[in-house]
This record gives sequence, C-alpha cells and structure tokens, in this order.
Amino acid sequence: MTKLVEESPYRWRIEPEGAMRVPGIVFASRELLPDPAEDQALGQVAAVATLPGIVEASYAMPDMHWGYGFPIGGVAATDVDEDGVVSPGGVGFDISCGVRLLMSGLDVDRLRPFLNRLMDALDAAVPRGMSKGAVWRLHDRGELEQILSGGARYAVERGHGEPRDLERCEDRGAVADADPAVIGERARERGLGQVGSLGSGNHFLEVEAVAEVYDEEAARAYGLWPGRVCVLIHTGSRGLGHQVCTDAVRAMRAAMSRYGISVPDRQLACAPVGSPEGRAYLRAMAAAANYGRANRQLLGEAARRAFEQATGDGDLALLYDVSHNLAKIETHRVDGRERRLCVHRKGATPALPPGHEDLPPDLRPVGQPVLVPGSMGVGSYVLAGVPGAPAFASACHGAGRRLSRHQAVKTTSAAALRKEMERAGIAVRGASARGLTEETPQAYKDVGAVVEACHQAGLARKVARLVPIGVVKG
Repeated sequence: MTKLVEESPYRWRIEPEGAMRVPGIVFASRELLPDPAEDQALGQVAAVATLPGIVEASYAMPDMHWGYGFPIGGVAATDVDEDGVVSPGGVGFDISCGVRLLMSGLDVDRLRPFLNRLMDALDAAVPRGMSKGAVWRLHDRGELEQILSGGARYAVERGHGEPRDLERCEDRGAVADADPAVIGERARERGLGQVGSLGSGNHFLEVEAVAEVYDEEAARAYGLWPGRVCVLIHTGSRGLGHQVCTDAVRAMRAAMSRYGISVPDRQLACAPVGSPEGRAYLRAMAAAANYGRANRQLLGEAARRAFEQATGDGDLALLYDVSHNLAKIETHRVDGRERRLCVHRKGATPALPPGHEDLPPDLRPVGQPVLVPGSMGVGSYVLAGVPGAPAFASACHGAGRRLSRHQAVKTTSAAALRKEMERAGIAVRGASARGLTEETPQAYKDVGAVVEACHQAGLARKVARLVPIGVVKG
C-alpha cells in the first residue's frame, strides 16, 4: 500500500522506494485523497516516478483519479537531454481534450426569455454522441491534412471564426511540429467525419452565467462580471486522437527493450524523446492536438450561430481555449539550472503565471485563464496562473471522477436527474438516458473543494464561479 506523508496542508508526499527515481507529490485536502480500496491512482503516481529521465517529482492534482498508465490529474516532466522519455499514457487517449470559454454580451436575466429557443438551436447545431456527424463536412483528405497541420488557424482561414479568436487560444490555435505524415490510416478514417463534433462521455457544451467573482482585478481583465452569460465547450480530438494513442502505445511497447527500458506497468509504455518512436509520437500527438483545436473552434462557431438565431446577438468573445491532455517541450528551472523538459499533463491544465511570454499581451499582467469545468449541471470555475507555482505551472482540470460509469448509473435514473436539473432552472438537450446518468454529479468529486485545494496549494488562484443554465450532451 502506498504510504502518504502530509508535508503541509494540501500537499502530500510519497517517499521514493524501489525503482522510484523521484518522490510523488499529491496536492489535495484529506477529503479529496482517493480511497486505495476503490482507486489505484496513488499507486500510479508512484509508478510514474520510475520513468527514465523524470525530474523533481511525479505530481498529482486535487482532482486525481485512476487512469490509463498515468493517473488522470497526473503531471510529470522528463529531461530531454538526459534520455528522458515520452509516454502516451501521460497524455491519454483524448489528445488535446480541453475547454473553450466564450462570453456573450447578454446578461442572464436578458437571456432567460430566449433560453428554450437557444437550447433548441444549440441542440440542432451541435453534433454529438458516438456516431459520425460534424459541423464541417470535409471534401477530401487534403482538407484533413490542413486541419492536422494548422488546427484552429486553418479553420479560421476557411471562415470558421475570427482572427481575434486565435489571440486567445493556447499556442495561437495550433501546436508546432505537427506532421500529418505520421498519422496512421485508421486514425485518418476516424477523423474524416468528426471534426466539429462534441462526442459523448463527459464532454458537453454548457450555457453558463457568472455567479461569483473572487478576484476583481483578474475578472475585469478577463471580462467576467456577475450575470454575464458564457458558453463553455469541453471536448477533444475524438476518434482520431484515440487511435493515435493506441498506435503509439503499441509501437513503444515493441521498442522499449531496444532502449533497455523496464516499467512497472505496461500502460506506461514509453521511449526516449529523441528516439525515432518518441519523435514520431510527438509529431503525431501535435497533429491530433491540432484536430482537437479545430474541433473546438468549429463548435464555438456553431454556438455563435445558435445565439444569433435565437437571441439576435451572436457576438461571443473568446476568453481562452486550453488543453488539459498534452505533452510539451518546455524550459523550466530545476536544481538551479534551466533544463529542456518534456512535460506530460494528463487531466491537468497549464497555468502560466503573470508576465509569461506565451500569454496574449492583454492577459499577461494577470496570468493565464485556467478553465475548470465541473460535473454536468453543477457549474465551472475560472482560475488564474500564479507566480512560482509548483508542478511546472499546472493546475486541476475538473471535478475528478469518484464513481465509475457503471457505478454511476445505479445511483439515479435519467428521469429523476432531468427533473432535478429542471427544478434548478437548467435546460437539458440531447442527452441519452444512459449518457445522462453516467455523468450524474454524484459520480464526481465536489468541484468547489477541488478548486479550493488548487487555490490553497498555490497551483492557481480563484477568479470566478459560473453556474449552468443549459446543458447540451451526447
């Protein structure tokens, strides 16, 4: 059993033992720690600490739970110049899954008379579920190649959005070093019919309103004021990203023995960042990430059209778009020197501090918006990056699952959940009965407690809380 020692409030340590090269560090309140009898995430934190080239610690965010290889909520960095590895399990199957938050000029009271009309328009405009169907019907594979290379930038070039959107996107809408040539045929097939679609599971589009402001300066810079209507979109790279991860895990499992790598869990399959397998994965991952960026860009445009149709005001300004499943080559100061690291964030959001050069100039004084979607119908939070944060400037990504989907469907019925949400003034569209019950709020940790732990641990600071008024799900 993995032993935890409380270093300080909201920070726990797993001492290195056995093959661990660094300690494990968990940011959480006592109440948020996973139950080892039900969730093996703490053991995964320790297993990640065995990866070749890992530096500083194997980190876990307050919303951590059991995942594939890495825990969801896991952060780990390896030294690129010291044979550090990249592990697809440290990114996950939904490459570049992330969140986009758009802001309407409407106040919630002005929107209420139009809400049902708006939700019907969104219901019609947003493709979702497991089946094919997308906002953008690609004419040929050449268009898919452009999406894989150019992400949201290419979508904007083709008229799906506005150039100002790109200023508020992580990496200005496209990850560098993407190489569509390394994307396999099966991944391409899966991606052709899904760009501009929500998917299923925990993905959703919510119409929300700002309910509470904690940091007036940051909220003013972000444009968040009480009552302001927002749209939050949570989705990723769909079947294409899933296939890229599957292909990479298979290739790395076959290659590890050639590099003398042994891992305690086959799901931690990895290869040196500089190896042919490592380079190929990072290029394919970047291309899949660009697909995810384009996907959210297209869904943002679909939301704008629905708002225009239902309310006459389709001017939704983008606050930010950020991934929480990605590996990036970044420079960080470790042990007194600048080092080039491969930073894995799986279910963890970058939280760039004030002054960071990668932020848009108008956001630089206050830090990066950190978008934290809660469980369906509960609400979301906006945080901001802070100076000197631990875990390579990373923060939580959501509420964090507490029950499996199989367990969740036993806790309530779809009819009861719909009635409960309707009583709370939340309009629901398009959710299947099983899809709704799998995502019941009871299946998740308390997002308010997760955010508070993030704030108290110094990972990011609270800016605002948003409450839902309408939900679109697959």
